[in-house]
Amino acid sequence: MESGRLVYLNGTFVPEKDAKISIFDSALMFGDMVFEMTRSFNKKQFKLREHLERLYAGLHILRIPINLTIEEMEEACYKTIEVNEPFFNENDEHRLMINVSRGPLGIYAPIFDNKMEPTVVIADFPLKWTVASMGVLFEKGINAVIPSQRAIPGTLLDPKIKNRSRVHYQMANIEVSNYKGENNWALLLDPDGYVAEGTGDNFFIVKNGTIITPEGRNILRGISRAYIFEIAKELNIPCVEKNIEPYDVYTADEAFMTGTPFSLLPVVSLNSELIRDGKRGKVTDMLIKKWSDNVGLDIEKQIIDYSKEVSDYKSNAPTPYQFKK
Repeated sequence: MESGRLVYLNGTFVPEKDAKISIFDSALMFGDMVFEMTRSFNKKQFKLREHLERLYAGLHILRIPINLTIEEMEEACYKTIEVNEPFFNENDEHRLMINVSRGPLGIYAPIFDNKMEPTVVIADFPLKWTVASMGVLFEKGINAVIPSQRAIPGTLLDPKIKNRSRVHYQMANIEVSNYKGENNWALLLDPDGYVAEGTGDNFFIVKNGTIITPEGRNILRGISRAYIFEIAKELNIPCVEKNIEPYDVYTADEAFMTGTPFSLLPVVSLNSELIRDGKRGKVTDMLIKKWSDNVGLDIEKQIIDYSKEVSDYKSNAPTPYQFKK
């Protein structure tokens, strides 16, 4: 079935199903690609510029050439939204996926008439399909599970660059999929045994009224993670970065994860051991409410409504957060 949606591919718009990159692309050969996922609230993009700034930092560090300025990339993002809006329902949100690779490897240049350029893809997809299974988690909460797979430290592959070399995330998700029970999400430790991050989300605990998150060393420094610091300041709640161990999670008052699609979800247990009373905490409540107030939309209700709308949707494929058999 034709969606009608169009994808920006190296300066032109092509039908979604026809948006393809070369088998010789560096992204396929090496996972040599940086990317960003953004979302809208009430169809207004949230922190798009911050996402693009992180994207361009990654391009710079990985020495991926790009012939678009950040302003031109931003304009292309908004143009992608504009051409796709007619194919979105009134209650849909725009989830952009921006991917940039080095392009085809040099040895294949003759195939492309020696016209070598980076691959730039901007896809616009309804957010609801990403968060379809998450509505129940606002009430039931996540059971964080520590897999044997460790986070890759910045000394080996810098996770602060949002890149597509993420097979370690996938292996963590596969392992956690075999854990008993429901609502299990992976929580990675770094090689020193400190809590790092999830497989596509950042992690926080609350202890004695202070919000605590792992230092931004061996993690992706999320845009949503940074926004928690902003909200906490508005609410006059202390928010700090520090090394935390599983012990600190077990003995916390509450915990939660942040990520662009869902904003914030409560974590109520670690390896099936309840955190405090195993219920969503008051600080988590305050943060969700403040975030919702700031964007003019009830985030929790929207995702629950999306979950009901697509309740018959079942995936047998991996997702960024869980691996479903």
